[in-house]
Amino acid sequence: MIKKRTLAAAGAALVAAVALTLTAPLAASAHVRIDPDQASAGGYSVLTFRVPTESATAGTVKLEVDLPTKTPFTSVSYQPVAGWSTAVTTSKLAKPVKISGATVTEAPTKIVWTADPGVSIQPGQFQEFSVSAGIVPDTGKIMLPAIQTYSDGSVVKWDEPTPASGAEPEHPAPTLYINDAPPTGTTPTVVSSTPAPSASSGSSVDAAALGMGIAGVVLALGALVVAVLALARRPRRAAVPDGDAGTAAGSATSKDRA
Repeated sequence: MIKKRTLAAAGAALVAAVALTLTAPLAASAHVRIDPDQASAGGYSVLTFRVPTESATAGTVKLEVDLPTKTPFTSVSYQPVAGWSTAVTTSKLAKPVKISGATVTEAPTKIVWTADPGVSIQPGQFQEFSVSAGIVPDTGKIMLPAIQTYSDGSVVKWDEPTPASGAEPEHPAPTLYINDAPPTGTTPTVVSSTPAPSASSGSSVDAAALGMGIAGVVLALGALVVAVLALARRPRRAAVPDGDAGTAAGSATSKDRA
């Protein structure tokens, strides 16, 4: 009975370890992010917004991204995504700025992707929306707050700054680092001069997270095997039948009398 209980406990621990190992890295990465998150001032850069659906019951049907106005881009063009319409809003700046020797009075201030009827980013999937933005401003970093809308009407705002420590808030804003380095503890994304491929409807799991999950499963299985072997090698106490016990007791008494 004790062995069965021990094995049951070990099995439960294995299931919990596997679930925690596989879900923890995925949950940590399920945010609206910008890729690459670094760019050089003075040029143009292709930026990709990676949008996962975190809801288990609704799909993503809209993404809005606010572009900077104090340190604006001079232009933004987008890569078409099948099943989605895209709109770029250009607005007059509250204060003119000098960019590459020219005075800029208006600039793109918002870009919105809206799903066509019947189209959405389903639970367990992600979509990538790419833009070519420039001229990249000569500044430390720029936040690109995003609003994610689901098919059930719920809205998630990704607008919280990430501190220098790298400890992410609950809803971090996508951030492009220019002269500043990314926060400590985060892995910089290599800047690519070619557009990232668009994933229209497939789901994907980060390779590193998957590797960590597999390693965790292997370690958990190893721990279970060790526990089972230890139980198997434990010496068993011989059971003595009641009748034999009485006989043995009687023999011992006779010897004592003799």
